[in-house]
This record gives sequence, structure tokens and C-alpha cells, in this order.
Amino acid sequence: MPADVFQEQLLRCLGGPWPDGLDKSPLYSSKPVTVVARDGYRIESVSYEAELGDRVPALLLVPDGVDGGHPAPAVAVCHQHNAEWHLGKSEPAGLAGDPMHHTGTALAREGYVVLCPDALCFEDRRDATLQGGDYERFEFLRYLVAGKCLAWKNILDMRRAVDYLCTRPEVRPDAIGCYGHSMGATHVWLAGPWEPRLKCLVANCCLPTYAAIHRARLIHCFSNFIPGLRRYGDTPDVAALIAPRPLHMNFGEHDPGSPIPEVREAVDAIARAYATAGAPEHFSHFIEPVGHVLSEAMWSRTLAWFRRHIPM
Repeated sequence: MPADVFQEQLLRCLGGPWPDGLDKSPLYSSKPVTVVARDGYRIESVSYEAELGDRVPALLLVPDGVDGGHPAPAVAVCHQHNAEWHLGKSEPAGLAGDPMHHTGTALAREGYVVLCPDALCFEDRRDATLQGGDYERFEFLRYLVAGKCLAWKNILDMRRAVDYLCTRPEVRPDAIGCYGHSMGATHVWLAGPWEPRLKCLVANCCLPTYAAIHRARLIHCFSNFIPGLRRYGDTPDVAALIAPRPLHMNFGEHDPGSPIPEVREAVDAIARAYATAGAPEHFSHFIEPVGHVLSEAMWSRTLAWFRRHIPM
């Protein structure tokens, strides 16, 4: 199926067109709530509306010396799931959680402006009555009966994050990237086809194909399930729509969430799409004999990809 035809079918399966005015609405204006100084950067607590009445809390990390007169490239960081609904933006921002995933702080120390938003159902976007997985299940089903899916919402939220970054004078709007681990990786390759302002993308440890999900009977994040998509393709076909923009993917050979036989087929398919697009050098992948982690080798390749494609 031609890529443009597949993308049309994908949009229909996701839930239909995006709301108008993605880059024109005043919903993205925000004032810092608090500012906390760190060694080499500051953290601003900010918020912006993804949809009317749906405000996204986020943490913005701004390196020292970066301002309107000296703007820098930016990276939006999508946090993991890990059934830790109390954690969202705070983990990549280095304020909580596993130091392995304090990736926002590492990027800020590299000189990047970093935005760490909460995904729906996590941290400050939790519900007062429904707890943890119950609220996430409720939101998935609520979007489903409205003719959409949670992936549609995750993509919209990521596009709003880019909108917000483009309002910041510290950010070079022509040099915005995106990184995510686990569920965050899913958000990266989901949003990539729909957000051309993302000039460089890295997805760490998550590309569960439907073929693998069905073979291994995996119960996965709701973001991975797009109703009706299997009639037209699989998740690697979604990631392939990012071509020709730079995309790097890391995988653990022993990661049960992304079974490696199907991953190897997936990266081959994505590589073919990049070759067809005339940019084979803009796709790379790395498979390491580890589990569901962000290893030093994976992070080294992540940094190298950002340095190459959205340099200072």
C-alpha cells in the first residue's frame, strides 16, 4: 500500500482529523508557576492546554546561558509507563523515579531546552476518584466510544507540546527533537508522522508489532492499540511514515515487551521505507543483549543522534 494511502487509513483508524488551529490558538500561552535553579539549568513548572479545558502540566528545563538572544535546540521527552501512574514528567526531569530515566536533565546539561509533559492519566493528570489503571482504562474506553482512541489523544498532546515549545523564545523552532522510553517511545513513533516540526526522533525500547502481540499474547499499553489498523498494516508501517526525517530506535534483545524476532523484521521494513524516501542514512537502530532498559550504549547512541541532527 502506498505510504500516503496508508496514512489516510491510519488517520481514520485513529479517530479522524486533528482539531483546527494547532499553531494559532491562544491555548498554549503559559506562565511559569515556579522556577527552581539547578546546576547548569533551571526548571520551570509550566502548563498549556491540549484541548479546551484539558491543561497539560509540564516541566521545562532551560540551560544556563540560553535565552531569547541565544536560543537552543529543544527536545520533548515522553516519559515511560511502568504502571507508575504517580510518575510522569518528574522522572525525566530528574526529580523522582529511576536515575536511569533522568534523561531530561542529561539533555539539559548537553545544552538542549527540554520539555517533560505529563501524559494523560499520569502524575498531575490523574483522576480524583478512579485510581491508576482504572482511570487509564476509562479514558481509553471513553475515547473509543467517541470514535477515537488513546493514541489519537497522545498524538494530539505531543503536537501541543511542540506548539508550546515554539512559543518559547529560548527555543529554535527549526531544531526540535523528541525522545521517549517504553510507552514514551510509542508516543514518539505515533506522533512523528503527524508532526513535521520534529526534526529528530529517538524511540527507546518499544515497538510491539501486532504480529508479536498476538503471537505472544501481550497485554500492552493502550497507546499501542489503534482500532482497525491491522487491516492496513502494522506498527512499523506507522513508524516508517516518519521518513525521511531522522529516526533512531534502540531495542533490548531480551525485552519481552518488544519480541525481538518481530523487531528485526520491523526495522528492516522501516529501513526499506527510508531507502525508498531517498534517505537511508536517516534511519538507524541498535539491538543490545539486554532487557527493557536504557543502557549506557543506548544512551550514547541517543545523544549522538541528537548531536548530529539538531546540533548546538
